Amino acid sequence: EGSFRCDANISIRPIGTKDYMDRAEVKNMNSFRSVFNALEYEVERQQKILRDGGRVTQETRGWVDERGVTVSQRSKEYAHDYRYFPEPDLPPLRPDDAWVEGIRASLPELPAQRKKRMIQEYGLSTYDAMLLTDTKQVADFFESAVGLVTPRCDEKWSKPISNWVLGEVTRLTNRDYVTLEETQLRPDHIAELVKLVDDGTLSSTLAKTVLETSFETGKSPVHVVAENGYTQISDVEIVEKAVRQTIDENPKAVRDFGSGKESAAKFLLGQVMRLTKGKANPVMAGEIIKKSLNARSGR
Repeated sequence: EGSFRCDANISIRPIGTKDYMDRAEVKNMNSFRSVFNALEYEVERQQKILRDGGRVTQETRGWVDERGVTVSQRSKEYAHDYRYFPEPDLPPLRPDDAWVEGIRASLPELPAQRKKRMIQEYGLSTYDAMLLTDTKQVADFFESAVGLVTPRCDEKWSKPISNWVLGEVTRLTNRDYVTLEETQLRPDHIAELVKLVDDGTLSSTLAKTVLETSFETGKSPVHVVAENGYTQISDVEIVEKAVRQTIDENPKAVRDFGSGKESAAKFLLGQVMRLTKGKANPVMAGEIIKKSLNARSGR
């Protein structure tokens, strides 16, 4: 049936003694985690018996995964009752600390360890770090993008890169039912994109359009911007003109703002961005809108 089943035998010995106490055979384990948990439980159980002055009984016990305990199934007085015999192909294994540390050092970074490190190094929230480390490919993509922007773990860059990877990039992969490695998007694309937004070349709205083009074509954001003229408009006169036109075309929003509805300003900003095809500097446009509306309402 393709399932995993195994038994495990365990016995302990007090420190300073050579002989092990009677062993317990644990059955009904169907995963490596079950083996680990069952043996840990048995060590504690047998140690407690010795601490309390008792004697460990040689017996067969069953692992109850739901309760996290072993329970007695049957007891036999002598080892030969179990028909134990040496296995010549399995010599005693006695791992020392150096051997264990060597194995630990050779292991790849596990998801839980990587999540903890990314929280500490990149200043990410526990939730974001959990999502990023859900698959190795996404975590590698994120860290590669950050490394291309800054040699240090700078929150200025790690947070926006995390937002892009978990937001728009995830939306696009879900839309096309593909994994990140199956797309033409590369870490350097995200690195370029956050720089273009940071230096004011792109608004966040226009950056989404650029990202989608890079996602679909494999072209770099810089190439997409140059090819399509996607440069953010930061010329005050041009933005003011767009704001004036928007205000003239939306008198109801102007009246709403005058009656105390602050959300009207956000609506007008959206209209300015639509009019300029996402190219207007949103911060500049927002300030000009507020200034114009306040002047009209006498604030």
